[in-house]
Amino acid sequence: MKNSIKFFALITIGLMLMACNGQNKNENKTVDKSVSKIEVYDFHSTHRCMTCNAIEANTKYTLDTYFSNELKTEKITFQVINVDEEQNEQIAEKFEASGTALILNVIKDGKETKIDLTEFAFIEGNDQDVFSKELKAKIDKELKTL
Repeated sequence: MKNSIKFFALITIGLMLMACNGQNKNENKTVDKSVSKIEVYDFHSTHRCMTCNAIEANTKYTLDTYFSNELKTEKITFQVINVDEEQNEQIAEKFEASGTALILNVIKDGKETKIDLTEFAFIEGNDQDVFSKELKAKIDKELKTL
């Protein structure tokens, strides 16, 4: 019984990840040289599953709990973006998000590096404790590079 539940869970996660359009893990671009910060993007479509909602809630929880000072000073920014809305078309294209995606856009001295955390988010999205600890560690690592 446990094996069939695990199998079903893996199939479900796999199907959700396929909706994410196979985004690149890292991508570098150049912007204003004076900018060094981390942009956190939570992309989603209009119709959201329980895991998609949990990803947003747990990302917000992590940022508010561990990075409130960085949010206040805009060293870290957080945006929730519906990819189905026309006004979000350009940013969704920029980050190749066609559905649920969790992206860190690390900007150091004007150079952008896209870190796709979508797979991690789907795997750990429903476990706030594990999700939060791992996301905090990923953000801490990137903050040290700024």
